[in-house]
Amino acid sequence: MFAAFAYAAIRHWLADPTRITLLLLVLANCLTLGLSLFVRVPKRRDWNPVTVICSLGASYYFVAIQLAPGEHLVPEIIGAGLQVIGITWQIYAKISLRFSFGILPANRGIVSSGAYRFVRHPIYLGYLITDVGFLLTNFGPQNLLVYAGLYALQAVRINREEKLLSDDPEYCRYREKVRFRALPGVY
Repeated sequence: MFAAFAYAAIRHWLADPTRITLLLLVLANCLTLGLSLFVRVPKRRDWNPVTVICSLGASYYFVAIQLAPGEHLVPEIIGAGLQVIGITWQIYAKISLRFSFGILPANRGIVSSGAYRFVRHPIYLGYLITDVGFLLTNFGPQNLLVYAGLYALQAVRINREEKLLSDDPEYCRYREKVRFRALPGVY
């Protein structure tokens, strides 16, 4: 699925090389899916069907994105800049996690350093920044629906992970120190 998506996105970019946000979208999803292949075996994983469906939907949402040019709510360079910031934050958060990253919510050990000092789920913050950058330069009804659906799935995913981790005393102590889940001051 990712190869077909990447091929389509690159074809759109070749037709209009100014649309750098397409390449950054491919890069961001390549990092997410690629790094999920090299994960630490979890102590406990959430196999609830709702969790599995939300996690897979939130991981493979990109197949529903409209790649054709949409409305530019901001110039391409601003959207691309947000994407670079979001991807950089994702990389920092994933490095902070080491090999504790995965698609399904799981307890792979509690990490409270690096990006995890600021919010409990910093990778999702990076996804949000990246996705906002893409959406602002490729706006349209389909993309708006895709991203609204994605973040509904991400919220379920975060809540399921919080529930799974709430049995771990170390996570409970961490949750007391780091108040917000993914968006500082809001959520």
